[in-house]
Amino acid sequence: MPIASILTAAFYRSGLRSAVFAGAGALAAVAGVASVTATPAAAQSIVGSWSGSGMIIFPSGETERARCRATFRNAGGGLSMHGVCATASVRVSQSASLSRLTSTSYSGEFFNTEFNISGSIRVRLQGNKLNASLNGGGATAQFVLGR
Repeated sequence: MPIASILTAAFYRSGLRSAVFAGAGALAAVAGVASVTATPAAAQSIVGSWSGSGMIIFPSGETERARCRATFRNAGGGLSMHGVCATASVRVSQSASLSRLTSTSYSGEFFNTEFNISGSIRVRLQGNKLNASLNGGGATAQFVLGR
């Protein structure tokens, strides 16, 4: 995102809700990423707009569903992402910088300026879907986004 991307939105609670996004991202700390039908890696590109939904797990163990929109752009030698995610109770924006690990996987760091929350994000691209995991501020999130 400026990532959204995942991707991006997770929220965390400690009295107040804070954004962690999601998705981008917290892939590094979330075990496993869901799989979807894949297309040849050469035909895949993460650059562009994505939207979808996922689940946020707060430090208390409470969960909440979220909808997200993320946009990925080429930025120097990596990617930037900007994402907006919303739950029934809050809407947040976050950005991220990602590096390519393989032809279909990326990792990086996200940041939410509104709540001063940062964390890790991992993204796996499979066909027209991407799976994003985020970890930060004591919360984790997983999202599946499509074009």
